[in-house]
Amino acid sequence: MGRLDGKVAIVTGASRGIGRGIALAMAREGAKVAINYRSSESQAQELANEINSFDGTCMLAQADVGDPQESRDMVRRVFEQWGRIDILVNNAGITKDRTLRKMTDDAWQAVINANLNSVYYCTSAVMPIMVNQNYGRIINISSMNGQVGAIGQSNYSASKGGIIAFTRTAALELARFNITVNSVAPGWTLTDMFAGVPDNIQDQIKSRIPLGRFGDVSDIAKAVVFLAAEGDYITGEQLNVNGGAFMI
Repeated sequence: MGRLDGKVAIVTGASRGIGRGIALAMAREGAKVAINYRSSESQAQELANEINSFDGTCMLAQADVGDPQESRDMVRRVFEQWGRIDILVNNAGITKDRTLRKMTDDAWQAVINANLNSVYYCTSAVMPIMVNQNYGRIINISSMNGQVGAIGQSNYSASKGGIIAFTRTAALELARFNITVNSVAPGWTLTDMFAGVPDNIQDQIKSRIPLGRFGDVSDIAKAVVFLAAEGDYITGEQLNVNGGAFMI
C-alpha cells in the first residue's frame, strides 16, 4: 500500500527534471497523477508510459500554466476525470539569465509569468475544489536562489522569492479548510538545466556544499512526497533541500 493511495495529484512542468521525478515518486506511492506539460508532449508521454509500466495511474494534462485560462481549463479536466484533486505541486519554471544591465522586459516578464504567476493561477483554480473537500496539500517548488542572491538571476530569484512569500499567505488563509501550503527550496540539483554549467564552475559550486555533492532529482521528490503524505501539521514552511549550502 502506498502512502498516497486514493489521492489525485497535479504536477506542473512534469515532463522533465524535478517535475518528472516528483510525478514518478507520487505515482509509485499510489497517487493518480496528472502530468502537466506545455510543449514537450513526447517526454510527457514517455513519463506516462513509465508510470503505466508499474501499473500506476496517470493522465496527460497539456497547458501553459503561465496562462490563466489554460491553467483553469487544465484543473477542470483533471477534476472531471477523477472527481477530486488532493495535491497540487507547482513546479513549472524557466530561466532567462541576464545581469540587470542586460535584462529585457520580455525576459523579466517571461520568467515572472512562468514561475510565479503560474503558482497563483493553478492554486486559485484548485482552491474551490480543495475547500469543498476540506482537504488539500499544495507544494510550491521555490529555490535556494529565491533565498540568496544570484548574479544574473534577478528575474528568477524574484520569482522564487515571491513563491515563498505567496506560500506563507496562502497557508494562513487556507489552514481552516485543512489545506496545507508549503514550499520546497532545492539547491544545486542535477537536471538538464544545470548540465550546461561548465565543469570548472560546477567544481567551485560543489566545494561550497557541506555535504559535498549536488542534489539528485530524487532528493527533491522525497521531500515533496513527505509533505504530501506526512505533513499534516506542517504549513507555511519552506523545506530546504540543498546539502547545507544555505542554512536558516
